[in-house]
Amino acid sequence: MADLPFKDCCEHAESAQRLGYTVYQKFTCAFCGSRQTMDIPDVFFKQGACEECGKVTAIFKCGYLAIIGVGNERRQT
Repeated sequence: MADLPFKDCCEHAESAQRLGYTVYQKFTCAFCGSRQTMDIPDVFFKQGACEECGKVTAIFKCGYLAIIGVGNERRQT
């Protein structure tokens, strides 16, 4: 699924959290195109540092990884 505008993504992620999911924000580095996942759950950031090129991207669109339980269903959006 393509990234959503930041506000829309946060709303979708909040809905998943209410259902018991833990969510991790995902974004694409504006400089090298690498897909990144934040390592802090249930928090959405407006900028992120790329682990590949080290540059900081302003996040206007993003996605998230939603995980429920350990070893249970995984859903990526």
